[in-house]
Amino acid sequence: MAVTIYSTPTCGFCRLAKNYLKSNSVPFTEYNVATDATKAQEMVRKSGQMGVPVLDVNGKIIVGFDREAIDAALKR
Repeated sequence: MAVTIYSTPTCGFCRLAKNYLKSNSVPFTEYNVATDATKAQEMVRKSGQMGVPVLDVNGKIIVGFDREAIDAALKR
């Protein structure tokens, strides 16, 4: 399973999403789009969004911290 989260250090919903993944023992890769312009462009290309968090769960793009969408994507 491949889980990526695009976030920034000051984003409260990003922290919630990361804590939720950790509490469910889901490994993930995190990219700080505030300092990594390449990953920021990748996030916008994948999601069409400039806001964070954006999660990529096995190709399923989730914008924002949406527990139900995260759970559904993880069960695929």
